[in-house]
Amino acid sequence: MNVDDLPIRDDLKGRKPYGAPQIDVPVRLNTNENPYPPSKALVDDLAEAVRRHASELNRYPDRDAVELRADLAGYLGHGLAPEQVWAANGSNEVLQQILQAFGGHGRTAMGFEPSYSMHPIITTGTNTEWIAGAREEDFALDADKAVAAVEEHRPDIVFLTSPNNPTGTALPLETIRRVLEAADGMVVVDEAYAEFARSGTASALSLLPEYPRLIVTRTMSKAFAMAGTRLGYLAAHRAVVEALLLVRLPYHLSTLTQTAARVALAHRAELLGTVDELRAERDATVEWLRAKGLTVADSDANFVLFGRFADRRRIWEGVLAGGVLIREVGPPGWLRVSIGTGEEMTAFRAAMEGVL
Repeated sequence: MNVDDLPIRDDLKGRKPYGAPQIDVPVRLNTNENPYPPSKALVDDLAEAVRRHASELNRYPDRDAVELRADLAGYLGHGLAPEQVWAANGSNEVLQQILQAFGGHGRTAMGFEPSYSMHPIITTGTNTEWIAGAREEDFALDADKAVAAVEEHRPDIVFLTSPNNPTGTALPLETIRRVLEAADGMVVVDEAYAEFARSGTASALSLLPEYPRLIVTRTMSKAFAMAGTRLGYLAAHRAVVEALLLVRLPYHLSTLTQTAARVALAHRAELLGTVDELRAERDATVEWLRAKGLTVADSDANFVLFGRFADRRRIWEGVLAGGVLIREVGPPGWLRVSIGTGEEMTAFRAAMEGVL
């Protein structure tokens, strides 16, 4: 018996689960993590915080994560109140809750591809119809075409990703504003990689006072170097958060998750202190790949999409044979490398030299 022999929904038959390859190699540059682990001081503070709460683990956690949401609001700034912030187990659960509240049977969600592959996956999982819009050849989003697509399809939810994954391209604030003006439903701006954006790149958070149907999602898995914590969050109008309370599972964020996230926020100067270094490595990687004659997408994230290869699988396997794992993702002919430490990027360049 296989999965399709079970009475699963027809729209799930034949689909493959999401996931990057998990291969034990010396250098892993395929999942866009921050390569720098937390310091001993942070680990010590986390251990002490967990110790303080350990005697309460027989009780359910704070159902509404009030203190954590206050800390997140303080970090985001923009005059946000804790009631405008919501958190869940990774930004994927945040996206799922948005689709549960505003999507569903008979409703639609739209995104502009290539983009984050979990958007259509979660959309389908919530029995919402996915509508794929298109980006330009250089992966930019043409504002006129995006507005025309929104006006044609009238989706209940529009996903905009800035910086975009897997291309790394950020959206101008004016493009986001124009989509907001055209949309009838909710507009979700996925800013998972916002901390890595180049200086001067504006956040959609600045648009929240003007647009009550705007949602901005973030994560602590990337720049915050806390992927193992699984903490995603959003900022929106208070009414949006109230709507999400209707679909969130009770006590969805464990005491330990809330504790770890609050400790990380208290150490944010340290954790975000590596961002400039990773930006520099990213820009140097773009220059190096272009010097090799490859096409490289401009990136505001902690990864670089590059190509184009007639046989990208051969290149991916060759780099893997050199002890470096990158990601075979995005449009055909392209590969993506996450930005690691200086030593890891040296190993990546050596592995690439072996296959070019």
